[in-house]
Formats: sequence, C-alpha cells, structure tokens
Amino acid sequence: MAESKGALIAKTVQKHAGRAKEKLRQNFGKVDRTADDIFDEHLQNFTRQQNAAEKFKKEFNNYIRCVRAVQTASKTLMESLNEIYESQWNGHDLLYDQTRNLETLWSEFTLKLADQVLIPLNTYQSQFPEMKKKIDKRGRKLVDYDGQRHNFQSLQCNPKKRDELKVTRGKDLLDEAKRTYEQLNSELHDELPALYDSRVLFLVTNLQTLFTAEQVFHTESSKVFAELEAIVDKLANDSQRGSYTMKRITDSPSPKSPNANSALIINTQPPSQNNILSVNEDTTIVVNNTGDSRSASPSPPLPPPTTTARNQFNGNTNGNSNINDNNSLNNHDASPDNSVSITKRVEELYDIPVEVEYENGTNLFLGATTDNLPPGVLYRVKATYKYNREDVDELSFDVGEIIRVVEYDDPEEQEEGWLMGIKEGTTEKGMFPANFTKPL
Repeated sequence: MAESKGALIAKTVQKHAGRAKEKLRQNFGKVDRTADDIFDEHLQNFTRQQNAAEKFKKEFNNYIRCVRAVQTASKTLMESLNEIYESQWNGHDLLYDQTRNLETLWSEFTLKLADQVLIPLNTYQSQFPEMKKKIDKRGRKLVDYDGQRHNFQSLQCNPKKRDELKVTRGKDLLDEAKRTYEQLNSELHDELPALYDSRVLFLVTNLQTLFTAEQVFHTESSKVFAELEAIVDKLANDSQRGSYTMKRITDSPSPKSPNANSALIINTQPPSQNNILSVNEDTTIVVNNTGDSRSASPSPPLPPPTTTARNQFNGNTNGNSNINDNNSLNNHDASPDNSVSITKRVEELYDIPVEVEYENGTNLFLGATTDNLPPGVLYRVKATYKYNREDVDELSFDVGEIIRVVEYDDPEEQEEGWLMGIKEGTTEKGMFPANFTKPL
C-alpha cells in the first residue's frame, strides 16, 4: 500500500515536471502550442462575466449591511420619538402605530433583499468557481496533449535511432491525451457560451426583484411619513391655539416700548371700575379688564394677548370708559380726579384707531391718518418691534418698516389681535400682530 502511494506521488511529480518543462519550451518558442481562437474568446467572456458578478455580489453585500444599519438607526429614532411625544398630545396613539408600521416595512424590505436578491445572486456566482476548475483542467490536458505530440514527433524524426516499440507507445499516449483534451474542450465550447448568455436573464430577474422591493418599501414608507407629518401639523395647530401652553399665575412685567407715540391697546372687556389714568404722549399703554396697565410686550404669544383699538367697542361703546394705572409715567403723577371719555366710536370689523379726548381738554391722538391713501388701504402702521413669521400666511418685518393695513380677503378668517397688511414698497402680504405696530 505504501509502495502504491509512493509510486502515485512519483508519477504525479513526474507529470507536473513534464508540464512545467513543456510550458517552458513553449514560452521560449522551442515548440508550438495548440491554438483555439474560439475557446480563447469564450474564456475572455467568462473572465469578464466572473469579475462583474463578484464585484456586484461584493457591493450588494455591502448595501445590505448599510440597509440593516439604517434599519437599526430608524428603529431607535422612532423609539426616541415615541418617548418625547407626550401622551396628552394630539395623535399620540396614531404616531405610535405609524412608527410600528415603519419598523415592519424595514423588516420586510431587508428580508426581501436577503431572500429574493442575495440568495439567487450567490447561486449565480457559485457557478464560476466550478467552471474555473474545469477550464484549468482543460489547460493541463492541453499541455499534456502538446507534450505527447512533440514527443511523438521527435520519435518519428530520427529514422536511424527509431524504436518502433517507443513509437507505438508514444502513439498510444498521444491518442489518449488528445482524446481527453478534446472531450474537455468540446464540453467547454458548449458550457461557456451558455453560461455567458445566462447573464441577461439572471440580471433581468434579479434586478426586477431588487427594484420592486425598493419601490414598494419607499412608496409605503412615504405614506407613513406623510401620516407622521399630518400628526405633527395638528400638534402645531393646537400649539398655536394655546392648547398646550402653561397657565401663568402672575404676569411678569414687560419692558416699555422703545418707540414714541405708540398705539393705545385696550382689552375688549369693559373695565370693572371707573378709574383715571394720566397719559404721556411717548408711552405705550395696555389696559386689561381689571384696570391694570402694562407696556406692550415685544414677544406676545400667538395669538397676541391683547388687541388693537381697531377691535375695541364692537358695538358696545355707549359712553365714557375709564382706565386706571397706579404708575406715574415720565414722573407725572396720576390724578384720580381726571376722567377719560372716548369721543369717537370705532367702526365695526375694520375699525381705524381713534383720537382720545380727556375731560380736562387734553387730546391724545392715537388714531391713524386716512387721507391720501391708495385704494383698498384702510390706514398705515409702523413696526415698533421686529416680528418673524411663524406660518406661511404671516408677514415678517423689522423695526421701523411701514405696513399698509388692508381688508382680509375672507372676513371670516379675521383673528382677534391680528391685522392683514402689505409691507410698503413690496408685494409681501400677510397677517401680523397688531401690538407690534403703531398707527400713523
């Protein structure tokens, strides 16, 4: 047994040595080699096809790893969103359901990529190593065939030393080597073109599956995100209406307006007491229903807590209304003996600020000039504070800019404390808080 194994090893080594010698002789041009141009073309196509398949598989494996990483990141992001979205907010349960739907979509998507795209790709790519082994074997048998052919030719070329026994033996070895080579070569002439042509059908099937999975995932996930966006929009609307605003026990003092001749801002509720206020022309005054007064705040919540004089006394002004302030403005003492009477009634809906007259004969003009205005313009105001819009239908402006007040396109859209205006010198139109401006 040991001798048989040793003989087999010796024979294998001898065969490898003979092939190496034959290749060396062919490379140096000592002997010719059998040429097969058609096979060489098939081999080039096979090599190109194999390289493309290996690269595609490598990149697709990387793509799946990235998709799974994004899936994990999406899951943790949605979990964090569910934690930060408070249970009393509008759409809390619906948001939870949509985030679970998104997680399901990610799972189905990655499963399709692995089962319906990656597995067929692995099957397709596994054909190349087996075919490469067969091509290498064909190459070895070709070298054996060329070696036996050259050996037989050398035996025939020397008639003086010709040994018929060696010639016969050489002829048998040549026929065997030729038969083995031609069988492998014939099989490869059939299999290589068939494998090369199969690339089209495989790519069509594989890529259609991939693109369909992508389309379904992105279409369904876009619907989920549209629902999430709608939930957040409803939350924003509720927030603007003050649904989630903390109720303050006491109002903190607000800074005085930095601009002179600001508008008097009066609450729509009638005052509970008949009190008197000494007014300086450079002071902005806000009066609430309890008689307390404060300066206009530069950053009121939405909607503004107070309204301009255009919304006052909407048919309810039937006489004199008195206001009270415990502070003396510009070092002037408040006199309890003075009373304030409103001499003009504010028009309904689009009222223009009016002039206020005191009983001692002093007039404080808080109104707006309506002379020489373009058609459709009710009056003009000047921005006393900067305002950055918080919605698309609002108007942004800086301190000092002039705004033309116009009517609402739809009167039912009018909101308390808000005006509709066009920034002078531009075509920018939108709503803005009245207590950020003063009438001109």
